[in-house]
Amino acid sequence: MKEYIKCLRPHHWIKNILVFLPVIFNRSLFDGELAIKAVVGIAAFSFAASAIYILNDMMDYEKDRAHPVKCRRPIASGKVRKEIAAVIGIVLTLLAMAVSWKIAGVMAVAMLFLYAVINVGYSMGLKNCPIVDVVILVMGFLLRIFYGSAVTGIEISNWLYLTIIAFAFYFGLGKRRNELAGSGGKTRKVLQYYNNNFLDKNMYMCVALGIMFYSLWTIEHTSRFLVWSVPMVLVICMKYSLDIEGRSDGDPVEVLVHDKVLVIMCLVYGLAVLGMLYL
Repeated sequence: MKEYIKCLRPHHWIKNILVFLPVIFNRSLFDGELAIKAVVGIAAFSFAASAIYILNDMMDYEKDRAHPVKCRRPIASGKVRKEIAAVIGIVLTLLAMAVSWKIAGVMAVAMLFLYAVINVGYSMGLKNCPIVDVVILVMGFLLRIFYGSAVTGIEISNWLYLTIIAFAFYFGLGKRRNELAGSGGKTRKVLQYYNNNFLDKNMYMCVALGIMFYSLWTIEHTSRFLVWSVPMVLVICMKYSLDIEGRSDGDPVEVLVHDKVLVIMCLVYGLAVLGMLYL
């Protein structure tokens, strides 16, 4: 059972907290109906994301077996048969679609469908196209926000959309940077098109834009205190950059879960923002 759970990559569900952001920043956290819809939406998106992870592992079966770390994944190691994994993926996809239809209707289902389509395209070959591969990673983050808006009916600020896009590019480019540094471009075909100078320059351009967009969003927000969270975001970005300049593989979730200090900083930021918005 443990290996089947690992197939779902539950630690990556942390990214689905983006679905909940519309409720938090709209000051609707104590609106029971909206909060429940958002929580159920997180569960539905997690099912869909896990189905995509299973598909990726099935498509990359041979490559993962040759990778020093990925060879330990349940499908690559042979602990979970591909046929059974495929059935689990189909069930999760149908469940995600059904739940989304129940709580929010066609728009939420459309967001999940688009998420599935672009990720299937990624697995089928788009992951080998430079820039396009990172754009698809960014779309995954952005669609979580769109999905959260569709589920709750809460309109999102354009500044927040731009903030998510810029930081997602930063995370995606950082992931490629550390994959290139760690493998010399041998484990992922698209890495042959990238180099450290390109990735470094564009990474730090994107994080600078992300901080600027976030700052403008806090100024626009109805809470006059939220602007004081900007210095905290600056420090968190510095700590994250310090991590990916080291031996990390660059995956944002892996970076976070392996750095207790960064986790504490993010929790302090989250509590501070809740205080600024609701107290």
